[in-house]
Amino acid sequence: MNPSHFDLVVLGSGSTAFAAALRAAALGRRAVLTEAGTLGGTCVNRGCVPSKFLIAMAEEVHRLRHPQVPGVAVRGLEVDADAIFRAKDDAIRRMRQKKYTSVAEGVEGIEVVRGRARLAANGTVEVDGLRLRGEAVLIATGSRPYVPAIEGLERVPFWTSDFLGEEEDETTKRLPRAIVIVGGGYIACELGQALSRLGSQVTLLARSRELLPGFEPEVGRTLLERFRAEGLRVELASEAVAVRGDGNGVEVTARRDGSTFEVRAERLLLAVGRRPNTDGLGLEEAGVRTDGRGFVETDDTLRTSRAGVWAAGDVTHAPMATPVGAHEGALAAENALTAAARKVDRRVIPRAVFTDPPVAQVGWTEAQARAHGLACRCRVVPLEHVPRAGVLGKTAGFVKVVIERSTERLVGVTMVGEAAHEVIHEAAMALRFGARLADLIETIHVYPTMAEALKVGALAFHRDVSRLSCCAE
Repeated sequence: MNPSHFDLVVLGSGSTAFAAALRAAALGRRAVLTEAGTLGGTCVNRGCVPSKFLIAMAEEVHRLRHPQVPGVAVRGLEVDADAIFRAKDDAIRRMRQKKYTSVAEGVEGIEVVRGRARLAANGTVEVDGLRLRGEAVLIATGSRPYVPAIEGLERVPFWTSDFLGEEEDETTKRLPRAIVIVGGGYIACELGQALSRLGSQVTLLARSRELLPGFEPEVGRTLLERFRAEGLRVELASEAVAVRGDGNGVEVTARRDGSTFEVRAERLLLAVGRRPNTDGLGLEEAGVRTDGRGFVETDDTLRTSRAGVWAAGDVTHAPMATPVGAHEGALAAENALTAAARKVDRRVIPRAVFTDPPVAQVGWTEAQARAHGLACRCRVVPLEHVPRAGVLGKTAGFVKVVIERSTERLVGVTMVGEAAHEVIHEAAMALRFGARLADLIETIHVYPTMAEALKVGALAFHRDVSRLSCCAE
């Protein structure tokens, strides 16, 4: 066989790309991954792995400073934030070696070609002069942080979420004394709270009038109260319009309701979304259609407008989440190499924000249900009515359940509180199989667990949950 001929040529080497290559290998086919940068893509190198490591370390510091156990006090606590940042880099390297490098080297049928890939007009892939041919091509080049147009930004050093990468310069290896974060979404909220707990003075500048827009409005209010209680400065409905400064500090001019104000800090972090990595791939010349923002247009089997070319993950209109990309990467590979013709199903995708308390949501919010014309009913139950939350003293948060009025079919669940990002999977399974309130109510839950929040939330449609006995019956 021609060494440059493969069954599947994958542009990228992140979670989506690896899932596709692994599915191809499982089918007995030969796949090649192309990568111009660091193997593994965003998640392991600059995203999920380093951010969740920092968040976990910051949460540990916070718990030591604020012990919940009566009679326990921690005195003389010292935090070496620089050491934590170095440990973050070690975690990246370990995970990349275990989940990417060793997989690429150890699975028969998978190869990696280094260099910048471009789709040629004849359907082949060119990688720095090397021409790769395949039965199918998959575009899985992921996304990168979006950089907004702010006056003066081109003259001011700034960070994006990429500062978490271990390959970044030394200024990212230490904790800034003060930092301004532009954004009010999940990245801004997660990193803002973590950096604050590690010792930075944090200011969040959010254009929206609530944190985490797109979630239930109760979510933003809960986090706002917690953040301000922890000392974060949160400025809502505030747009960064100009910046000035140098490597020693930055001053941000923000506008709110027609007036402006200034925020000074050592560092500036932009966390205002992400954009697809599709520029420079030669997609237009190859006949692969994209929209005005650069996202690849696909059908519901992930086939693009060019025969033999598929796309999956962040480069498409799929939710930008690692498990979504991995799931759809495998599906695209199977469709490309077999006659499976499987269709993507994005109806039930749980998502979580790793703040403290954590946030989790699956299905429709109340506003989304009504926007789709659904006659719905909702209940919001404070976690003080969930026994385990009360026992642990972690009653901050709530569970909100949205149902179809006529059938009591579960439509959406949002939870803010202890273990919400774990509990949400029960709700996702319930939505996946069309569960109704009675199904949640009749399911026996272990006592006391945070998962009982779902049962209590369901019971709230028919009973006063403040008058339940301990086991929610």
